[in-house]
Amino acid sequence: MMELIDPFGRRVEYLRLSVTDRCDFRCFYCIPKGFKDFTETGNRLSLEEFVRLIRLFSELGVDKIRITGGEPLVRPDISEMISRFSKLPGISDLSMSTNASRLATHARELKKAGIGRINVSLDSLQPDRFQRITQGNLEQVIAGLLAARDADIHPIKINMVVMRDRNLDEVGDMVDFCIEHGFTLRFIETMPVGAAGQSAKLSYVSLDEVRTLLSQRFEFEPCKMKGAGPAKYLRIKGERLKIGFITPMSQHFCGSCNRVRLSCEGTLYLCLGQQDKLEMRPLLRQGLSDAELKSEILKAIQRKPEKHEFNTSPDRVVRVMSMTGG
Repeated sequence: MMELIDPFGRRVEYLRLSVTDRCDFRCFYCIPKGFKDFTETGNRLSLEEFVRLIRLFSELGVDKIRITGGEPLVRPDISEMISRFSKLPGISDLSMSTNASRLATHARELKKAGIGRINVSLDSLQPDRFQRITQGNLEQVIAGLLAARDADIHPIKINMVVMRDRNLDEVGDMVDFCIEHGFTLRFIETMPVGAAGQSAKLSYVSLDEVRTLLSQRFEFEPCKMKGAGPAKYLRIKGERLKIGFITPMSQHFCGSCNRVRLSCEGTLYLCLGQQDKLEMRPLLRQGLSDAELKSEILKAIQRKPEKHEFNTSPDRVVRVMSMTGG
């Protein structure tokens, strides 16, 4: 079987698929204020085009798919899409990233369709602060989390982007929240992706600082967590809670990168922190065969860069984060 091996010997087995760039939240570090340049309907891939591409990627050795956005649950056909992905041979891990605002009404159907795991963005447990960061409703998010837990979706991972002067003082509260509800917790450093990410640079906090803060209350021990992502996990001694630290800035994990990203308009991004890409929508609509499309994907993987340049060229990536997928 052909496999996706990049020039640095890394095997690409994980695809993050943005099924829409639209979102019902406006997190200040993701979508710039007043942004309206979302993908037009005719420029988004159809359900059939998505299914075809995922099948081709699976035949090239990709077995892990994460559905992202924007907010994937704004798509009315999301359950059908997941159901069809889950039936493709070779897909062993189908997960979703969501803001959970609509999860209360979708959790059971997502589980039935084939979602195995979810990640939920949750940057604050204080309603007013949460609204300032996201322009969303915290009560809806909590209801969605509890509905997902009741639907037996497991694990549920909470993603908290840690920001100075915005939520750094809540990291201990988030640990307590996740212990109480049986969620996994992951802290994430801010990244300078697009204009919104650039505006968040002053809020950057190294996760070494977060570990130092938490060590004043908790004792940690090493542990492992199933998944294809880059988080390094610790367990709080005496608790089941696992805490992941995702450090794209202070300790990048490019050497083990196993993923690429596909946008809702069919652009294959080879690195979150670079501009290297392959426009697949024109190829699909020009009538290329499966073999020809696979050949284009294989050639693109040979352009996958060794690493991002967030630290040396933080203004290189100008696209909005919701266009790429988290």
